[in-house]
Amino acid sequence: MELTDKLNKVGVRTAKILLPKNGTILNKWAVVACDQFTSEPEYWKKVEEMVGEEASTLKMVLPEVYLESSDKQARIAKINQNIKEYLNEGILEEKFEGFVLVERETRNEKLETRKIRRGLIVALDLEKYEYTRGSKTLIRATEGTVESRIPPRLEIRKDASVELPHIMVLIDDPQKSVIEPLSEAATVKSFGEPLYDFELMMGGGHIRGWQISDEKIIENIADNLEKLIRCPPSQNATAGENGFLFAMGDGNHSLATAKTHWNNIKAAYAEKGYGEPMENHPARFALVELVNVHDDGLEFEPIHRIVYKVGSEKLIKYLEGEGDEIEIVDEKGKRKLRIKNMGSNLPVGNLQILLDKYLALNPESKIDYIHGEESVKKLVGELGGIGFILPGMKKEELFPTVEKDGALPRKTFSMGEAEEKRYYLESRKIVW
Repeated sequence: MELTDKLNKVGVRTAKILLPKNGTILNKWAVVACDQFTSEPEYWKKVEEMVGEEASTLKMVLPEVYLESSDKQARIAKINQNIKEYLNEGILEEKFEGFVLVERETRNEKLETRKIRRGLIVALDLEKYEYTRGSKTLIRATEGTVESRIPPRLEIRKDASVELPHIMVLIDDPQKSVIEPLSEAATVKSFGEPLYDFELMMGGGHIRGWQISDEKIIENIADNLEKLIRCPPSQNATAGENGFLFAMGDGNHSLATAKTHWNNIKAAYAEKGYGEPMENHPARFALVELVNVHDDGLEFEPIHRIVYKVGSEKLIKYLEGEGDEIEIVDEKGKRKLRIKNMGSNLPVGNLQILLDKYLALNPESKIDYIHGEESVKKLVGELGGIGFILPGMKKEELFPTVEKDGALPRKTFSMGEAEEKRYYLESRKIVW
């Protein structure tokens, strides 16, 4: 079987990797995912000050803290202009075609601990992905997709010639057969010197990356990925239809936006009488980082909630019941609250159902999703409102739960704290 056929079977394609030209200050180039620190504009102002006039991915993305700003359209126009300039001026260069092996070291200064998370950057086939609940595609959403969150992201992608991924997609590889052997090979310099090796800004830790372009190595990756496809009992181990290989980790709405953009391109081809779009159109694929859910450096952290512009007692009375016990934080401090049972197996599911209903009835109230218990306490102290401290879920529960029940409740878990999220670094063209 040809390598392309093997890659197609597992929904993967090699990517023409763009990286900044030699001499670029990588510590200023790489910034954290745009959907982090959405309630902390001071974080992004510090990043702007740090970057200054240097080339940076900050100038190619829209931090979501600015999604509702009055100058959003001007920011989006400037983003697309910056991307074109970076390509035309050679700031972004195509380095090779293949995958990128990534090692990300993060540290907890308070606990004096460090951990290394390994990943593999590939292009995933959007034809093998649907974000609708209950879909049986090879690539599946792990949480409900809020379709109203797609249009503002689509505004950026529809005119962009380049994509920058903060998407992390999980594989269920308990034998550690796909990514970990590559990391071991990199340790003994089988792939030569790293593409990059530097300290990330704003407490992001350290990152290294290696080029993976050898066809035999890529073929071995495809073979090992195929062995991980989970199939319904009625199908054999190599069946692709209804198989399940990839589960969304981070960037659910970004991948849904990429899918919507690809669907729009297909529709435009058909409307103009072009027939089927060429199967190799770059927008058919999305650059992501694959991570093994069993990686020792990967931790699932709970995602907490804060509801602003709300009377605490009014909301508490609405939530109170005989179901799960959760922790809340408001002007009275931290305490326990037992909430109504809304039919979900998880406390976060019952709470989210209740909050969605409450917010529909009280549109003046607003919700935000927060990483880290200390951030919840800080924001409630500064801005008021009521915070909800939620328990996490076990990593090994993810694939069986998604396979059986479909998408989890929205914002059930996070892959690490905010500083541990993916930083923008590699990119890829999504136009001919």
